[in-house]
Amino acid sequence: MSEAGTAVPNPPAPQERVAELKVSGHLMTLDTGVFCVFQVPGAPAANDRSGLPGVRISLPPGPAGRPEVVSISTFRDDGWMNGSDTAALIRVAEGPAQVLVTVYQSPSAPPDTAPRLQVMRLGADAAGEAPAAAPAQDAPDAAALEEADVVVHVQRTGDMPGKLGDWAGARGSRQWIEGFSLTPHDGIDASDVEYQAVLGRGWLSPWIEGGKFCGSRGMALPLLGLKVRLKGNAAKTYECSYSATFVDGSTVGPVPAGETCEAESLAALEAFRVVIDRRGGEAAPRTPRSRTSDPAPATRAAAPRPAAPAKPAAKPAKPTRRTR
Repeated sequence: MSEAGTAVPNPPAPQERVAELKVSGHLMTLDTGVFCVFQVPGAPAANDRSGLPGVRISLPPGPAGRPEVVSISTFRDDGWMNGSDTAALIRVAEGPAQVLVTVYQSPSAPPDTAPRLQVMRLGADAAGEAPAAAPAQDAPDAAALEEADVVVHVQRTGDMPGKLGDWAGARGSRQWIEGFSLTPHDGIDASDVEYQAVLGRGWLSPWIEGGKFCGSRGMALPLLGLKVRLKGNAAKTYECSYSATFVDGSTVGPVPAGETCEAESLAALEAFRVVIDRRGGEAAPRTPRSRTSDPAPATRAAAPRPAAPAKPAAKPAKPTRRTR
């Protein structure tokens, strides 16, 4: 074969595969306590393709990073904060300590579009001493947690599975709940359920979609209440209510969907019960059936009633004919 026949065309010129982003880093010093970092309302929305602008909060390198006293938990599994509905929780067991806040923007982003962050210190109760350790319990297996309608993470106890309609957590234990997830399995899509955690007075976590964890694990950060709502098809055919107990012994609820369930004292959440029923209770599914099927049986039932006395009247008529 000739050289011309074996020639390979020259490859195209390599394209630029590295894009330089606008990146800025900030060291934030925090005292002992629990803090929530979030984007202020009106922050620029993240681009659907690039996900930018985005924010990450991490421990800084070197001596400033103190993993033994600083815990960071985000409401997204990947750790990013790229919208007004995301936040990060930071617990500093012994301050002062520093965290590294890094902001990422696209190369063409104007300087004034950088996300603006706000730091809110949560209640002193949340940063106080943790209650005594709970008695040791056998850890539930992964299958039980995956099949559970409700999973709560109880401080110093771990994840506990439960069912909708039952109490989740340990009532009367004075052990607070650090996080939870709701995953309905009976006729309701998980995406049709949303919930929030009360983090402080007048302060709620972002809305979390059903099946996803809301709160933190291992940070000794108690939730102070919860809020649940339905959407989509579930909101049309179901209704939701929930009750809760708190470590100070108070009980609240049931409250309807969309309302905050918290104690006046803002004590830590100890246990809660979420109930989801068809609208109107048991009568709700029967109502549409009666509109389509009940009228016909009612008409049939009315016809035999006048016919019943007609038959006895016909019986004596036969002997009369025989007499004739």
